[in-house]
Amino acid sequence: MLTLVVDCMGSDAGSSVTVQGILDFLKINNECNIIAVGKKEELTLLEGNPKIEIVDARDVAPMTISPLEVMRARESSLYKAVNIMRERKCDGVISAGSTGGFLSCATIKLKMIEGISRAALVSPFPTKDGTPTAILDIGASNENTADQLVQFARMGRLYCQHVFDIKEPKVYLLSNGLEDEKGSPEVKEAHRLLKESNFPGFKGNVEARDALDGHCDVIVTGGFTGNVFLKSSEGMAKMMSSMIKKAFKRNIFSKIGYLLSHKGFDDMKEKMDYHSYGGAILLGVNGVVVKAHGSANAYSFKCALNVAYRMAKNDIVSLLKKGE
Repeated sequence: MLTLVVDCMGSDAGSSVTVQGILDFLKINNECNIIAVGKKEELTLLEGNPKIEIVDARDVAPMTISPLEVMRARESSLYKAVNIMRERKCDGVISAGSTGGFLSCATIKLKMIEGISRAALVSPFPTKDGTPTAILDIGASNENTADQLVQFARMGRLYCQHVFDIKEPKVYLLSNGLEDEKGSPEVKEAHRLLKESNFPGFKGNVEARDALDGHCDVIVTGGFTGNVFLKSSEGMAKMMSSMIKKAFKRNIFSKIGYLLSHKGFDDMKEKMDYHSYGGAILLGVNGVVVKAHGSANAYSFKCALNVAYRMAKNDIVSLLKKGE
């Protein structure tokens, strides 16, 4: 039976979200145990459940915590969750807390998989046809070499195969043009390496404007560019949502128009809802590490737990070690 460790204190909305997410997750996953880490008085709803162990942690790591500070915050729920994962050889760890602190602590404590020089944060993005696209790295590091981008392509391919159940994922490099010679020096060199090695499913470059049209299964990019793409996409989605709402509130006729077309907009909202994807997974370390959204609600946190469960059940770490 799998065991997942949960930092219950990291969510922006507090422990009530993570607690409810755990309870909802266990309703659909009987073959999993949970170690819930946080202030015991805030986790009372989890008491008495035979599948849940509660570990008291009195401190909460702030969102601004640095990599050095997080290793000193030994009484924080974030540090304790990662440490329990390592010491008790659990199958996965999940937190909605500080991204930098969580990823740094996980990387230092769990160590990198031999042969992988840099971990990558990968997350599914919604597309216009409803099929998700996996993009990595979206912010685990700021600088990456061509060799690391090639490693990201291998990790992204495995992720796509075992999370999206796509046997032969189509892999692209994010660039500023479709031509082979376009892109930063690292992207151009990665393109050459992938092409010359006949990397399975490699299709070349994709521009940001076409990245989410549904034809890409995996998009590879450096951490800095990937994080800019992530934040830009989120900002554009918020802006479009605000503009659409404003347009339909213009007058009585626009309100009637919404009533006639709301099903289509509901479908669009469902496709673009990031909550259903749960969060991002850190690939390349010796363990399943899932970063849930800081703004996660109970449903989103349940989905993050499910991502960790699926990755652990499919033994993604062993697959990465084998390079399969």
